[in-house]
Amino acid sequence: MKKNNLKIVKLDKSKNLFNYEKKVLIKELIMNIKLGYYEFEKDKPQKVKFSLEVNYRDKKPTNDKDLKSIVNYDKLVKLIKKLVKNKHYNFLETLAEDIFDILFKDRRIDKIVLKIEKLEILKDCSSVGIQISKKRDYA
Repeated sequence: MKKNNLKIVKLDKSKNLFNYEKKVLIKELIMNIKLGYYEFEKDKPQKVKFSLEVNYRDKKPTNDKDLKSIVNYDKLVKLIKKLVKNKHYNFLETLAEDIFDILFKDRRIDKIVLKIEKLEILKDCSSVGIQISKKRDYA
């Protein structure tokens, strides 16, 4: 007769068994901002569209009573609006870097995909713009 070699393992409830990979989506945030290198772009604000995917990691499930347990999309939008208010950017790329700088202050965020489009700059195009991904280096 064969002997059963199974062991009972007790789980430590204080340890987390899961890692969450979460993503906040912000699609088509449209604002009139001061943006552009050329003189005709510096005269007045222009319509610009932002879309973001913000990936973050968490070891805990979301607490339904604690706003700090999530990366809050409303807070992200407010940070971007505050950043571009009363500031002129020559290039989409420098604007993108400033957005990355403020959003990566939340240490849970590990990757951002950011798309910024000028909506009314070229007559033959519905938009022109950039898309940049930036990932935190944990090494």
